Amino acid sequence: MIKNTNNSPSLFSNLSDMLNQSHPLYRLANQIDWGKFETAFQPLYCQDNGRPGKPIRLMCGLLILKHLRNLSDESLVEQWSENAYYQYFCGMQEFTPSVPCASSELVHFRKRIGEEGIELIFQESIRVNNGDDEDRHHDTAFIDSTVQEKNITYPTDAKLHKKIVKKVLGIVKKLGLPLRQSYTFVLKEIYRDQRFRNHPRNRKKALRADRRLRTIAGRLVRELRRNLKENHDYDKLPGIFETILSQRRSSRKKVYSIHEPEVQCISKGKEHKKYEFGNKVSIIRSVTGIILGAMSFRNEYDGHTVESSLKQVERLTGRKIKLPAGDRGYRGRKEINGTKIMIPGVPGKSDSRYQKLRKHKLFCKRAGIEPTIGHLKSDYRLGRNFYKGVAGDTVNVLLAAAAYNFKRAMKALWCMLQKIREILCQNNISQKWAF
Repeated sequence: MIKNTNNSPSLFSNLSDMLNQSHPLYRLANQIDWGKFETAFQPLYCQDNGRPGKPIRLMCGLLILKHLRNLSDESLVEQWSENAYYQYFCGMQEFTPSVPCASSELVHFRKRIGEEGIELIFQESIRVNNGDDEDRHHDTAFIDSTVQEKNITYPTDAKLHKKIVKKVLGIVKKLGLPLRQSYTFVLKEIYRDQRFRNHPRNRKKALRADRRLRTIAGRLVRELRRNLKENHDYDKLPGIFETILSQRRSSRKKVYSIHEPEVQCISKGKEHKKYEFGNKVSIIRSVTGIILGAMSFRNEYDGHTVESSLKQVERLTGRKIKLPAGDRGYRGRKEINGTKIMIPGVPGKSDSRYQKLRKHKLFCKRAGIEPTIGHLKSDYRLGRNFYKGVAGDTVNVLLAAAAYNFKRAMKALWCMLQKIREILCQNNISQKWAF
């Protein structure tokens, strides 16, 4: 027979009494200065009009958890109602089985606080980790760049022209515009001929179908522009369509996606992935493993991104990096505003054995930024950017870097608790004082 224990907490007890206080997420919730976000974001809300907004701590906590657990907006909202640690992290006092908000409200909150608000969250993630970081480690930092891929399919001319036709027909149907010919049966034949284009017998037929599709797409776009007149909701689309139809292999400033026209084609020299479609990202990491800077660029040369990245680190941490170390991709920029950039190369003739050994150790440590970028991509949603526009590029990289720092702080807190337990056990202290 199971005995009833009156000491066990009920479902409606305070969350702080229900949960394990040594849990890393519980400890991290108490380390973050949530009042900083309240002070910064409160003026963005209207105080005397409209429905009251969701608590700022709730929304900020959801943004952090989204990248910390590598979840989508929909999955995060669903799991939040099932996880008591998530609710405590977001400032709830009691367990709530209902969803905290609609998933679309996270989108509105990201737009409301903007890039400056997201950067404030990233700054707080750096501050949380500064407790176990030594001052001397702030002089040296490692810098590297990578590509943040956008959520688009691999672009080809045939794919883009097919999307243009589909988009134009959808706009015509939605607005009730006149259309001389819809090309329904012709398009079915074209799409059939485009299949299996890699087979030698189908190659000529597929190329002929591609040319016909381009022609039909051009006709539909021209007719749409004539009938659309001054509809401000679709002002930019005809221009994007015409750019795609006119571009060729040798064209510059190509458009690779209709819904993301700012996407860049970037080649980093990878053997397994020759071209990547997205934008360039610069990451600065300290010697102890804290990400101090994360910035989004378009497709600039790596050396031209160093100055902005160093200014961001100085703005967020209040400290100036004296010795940034990068790979050979940063050749051409030896010094920026008095800061010397270390790049691996052939040792100088005048270098002593000690200097050679010191440089060797420095660049061995610099290689540690490569797995950091790998973790950002695989664990914290940097590998595929689902946020829209140029602003979405900045938001995604900042939240990914913030999640990485918060996870590092959680591991540090857990290791500290383990050491405390070992000390207590060695000193034969009663278990009731243990965590």
